[in-house]
Amino acid sequence: MSTDKQPTMIFAGQEIPIRSGQSVGAALVDAGIRSWRTTRKNDRPRGLFCGIGICFDCLLTVDGQPNQKACMIPAEDGMRLEPGGPAATGVALRADEQELH
Repeated sequence: MSTDKQPTMIFAGQEIPIRSGQSVGAALVDAGIRSWRTTRKNDRPRGLFCGIGICFDCLLTVDGQPNQKACMIPAEDGMRLEPGGPAATGVALRADEQELH
């Protein structure tokens, strides 16, 4: 029987399991979290969009560094993440809690 602990990162106080090779954004989506910031103008939820670092929809704070692209940051055990980007509200929505537009 293995006693290996599943690697996790902490997002807004919640443990999120991660797998080898995952980006932060992929791990959040796997955990059912689809939005971690909102737009300035209409307060609309944002998370992964392009997934390749071109847009700025997936910005969050990683280990105290603001405005990091979740799709480009490799997920690592023990990372601390907070909702981020210029219009962060501190509210992360799970897929079942948000209206899709």
